[in-house]
Amino acid sequence: MGNGEIVNGHGPMTLQKALDIARDNESGVDPSIYAFLQRELQSVWSKLLAQPDDYVFTRDEFGLFNYFRQQYTGNEVATKAVQRFWNHYRNADPASRG
Repeated sequence: MGNGEIVNGHGPMTLQKALDIARDNESGVDPSIYAFLQRELQSVWSKLLAQPDDYVFTRDEFGLFNYFRQQYTGNEVATKAVQRFWNHYRNADPASRG
């Protein structure tokens, strides 16, 4: 997801790097970073809608989804996806949590 995309003024971008930049910026999110995050969110949401009862977020996808969680307040598909994420990672072998 997003690995290596060049974001204006920030160089090659990963999802985690974009989230770190967005969270650490007290004066507002750079529009190019916000646009990158929105594109990534749309990709994750599409995956979730394709498998609404089965899809499990990766850790990075969950971090992204959590960043935008207010957009999905009250959405049953989103709520169940978050529950599946936590159930999966709570029950997963510690070595597989990478």
